[in-house]
Amino acid sequence: MSGEKEVGFVRMGKISGVPKEIKEIGVGVLGYSFMGKAHTNAYIKMPIFFYPPPAKPRLVAICGRTESAVSEAAKRYGYEKYYTDWRSLVKDDDVELVDNALPNKMHAEPSIEAAEAGKHVLCEKPLAMNVEEAKRMYEAVKRAGVKHMVGFNYRFVPAIQLAKKLIDEGYLGEILHYRAVYLQEWIMDPSFPLVWRLRKSMAASGALGDLGAHIIDLARFLVGDVESVCGLTKTFIEERPLPEDPSRKGKVDVDDAFIALLKFKNGAIGSVEASRFCAGRKNYQRIEIHGTEGSIEFNLERLNELNVYSRRDAEDRMGFKNILVTETVHPFIDKWWPHGHIIGWEHTFVHEIYHLIDCIVNDKPIDPIGATFYDGVKCQEILECILKSAEEGRWVNIPL
Repeated sequence: MSGEKEVGFVRMGKISGVPKEIKEIGVGVLGYSFMGKAHTNAYIKMPIFFYPPPAKPRLVAICGRTESAVSEAAKRYGYEKYYTDWRSLVKDDDVELVDNALPNKMHAEPSIEAAEAGKHVLCEKPLAMNVEEAKRMYEAVKRAGVKHMVGFNYRFVPAIQLAKKLIDEGYLGEILHYRAVYLQEWIMDPSFPLVWRLRKSMAASGALGDLGAHIIDLARFLVGDVESVCGLTKTFIEERPLPEDPSRKGKVDVDDAFIALLKFKNGAIGSVEASRFCAGRKNYQRIEIHGTEGSIEFNLERLNELNVYSRRDAEDRMGFKNILVTETVHPFIDKWWPHGHIIGWEHTFVHEIYHLIDCIVNDKPIDPIGATFYDGVKCQEILECILKSAEEGRWVNIPL
């Protein structure tokens, strides 16, 4: 055959139709644990499935405070080098995109310095410890002119994208209700240690910022801006063993659970609730949206499905319809498997990373699909107002 030659039993040929050169983008990740692993997996998988990619992530460096652990992570994930000081990673000339997956307290300073160094920034949620800090981060990325995104990965679930499309097309009519819960059980044991997520100095809030931020961002993404809130928070276990010395205990000064009522600017009303004390709930996120012409329901534990109800259907066949969101007409699905072959939680990060890198390379806007630092500020305002409402026992207006 022309252009081929036999090598043993293997027939080798020239490959056509493949880009001669795919641009690389140098990535530096701050944090090597839970989110660091999830993001790294996405950087590795994205160019394989979204081929040809807008750019291939080059795993330049990873950073963590414990050298033995971060050096092992660099080897395990395939990073070229590692740092124990985030400033060194930010200054690395080979790093073009800084991915901040550190605890909440460490979101602002590294992200701001990365922007000032001309690096694009992806920061995990919630964006900051408070609104003032979030605004400083937003001003820094705007001033630097870099791409910026907050890690609200649930925007990138194909079923959520379909829900957004149905709402924007008017399929549900005028939106009346938004109802969302995010429930887990992982800290119910009183002997569970006082990790950073349970300390106000490191996390700012508990279930509110950890879980509530996701469903609050989805409220804005799907329904619109929130006008005012009324919140309630609760801490069920007020002392826990210290990680460094389990014989001693420290104070839990964040919420274990919260509930809030929402008034939207467009006239809709809503409720959001999150807890890490719901026995049997592992990672349960459920959203219902009701309009004058129909409703939708999404369950993260069945993330490939969207339940849809239309009042326009004939009366004798009216009812919720289950849509399996695995067709190539659905967002991102054509990059994966044949229809009906489901995707999982980790795929949302692949979609997120693809979107970010596509926006960087082709100078596209992060929004409205992705969440910018502006969206991070708006979410932070709602979080802060819910805490204020819970403390003062009254409705609190969201700043304009």
